[in-house]
Amino acid sequence: QALLVESGGGLVQAGGSLRLSCAASRIIFSIAAMGWYRQAPGKQRELVARITSGGNTNYADAVEGRFTISRDNAKNTVYLQMNSLKPEDTAVYYCNAKVLGDYWGQGTQVTVSS
Repeated sequence: QALLVESGGGLVQAGGSLRLSCAASRIIFSIAAMGWYRQAPGKQRELVARITSGGNTNYADAVEGRFTISRDNAKNTVYLQMNSLKPEDTAVYYCNAKVLGDYWGQGTQVTVSS
């Protein structure tokens, strides 16, 4: 069973930045497609960004140009750099791994104050 542990969430003012990390274990990280999703109160979980094993990325329209997803295969870690944060970015952010299955982390809270 894969283990994904997110960190880096917190409280930040609008316009600020945060960097989320997701450390993966018990999976072959180098071949995994990794992604970040978020879920705001009363809303469905939505894709924020994803990165393939080959490094190709795509982003939700709402975060394009502000967020950057990256991965370090040597550290089995995927990152989400979030800049120019807005109150509407407030949500629980989840790490996802797709490799011989679909795996989720426990989530990390991001709160952006206006």
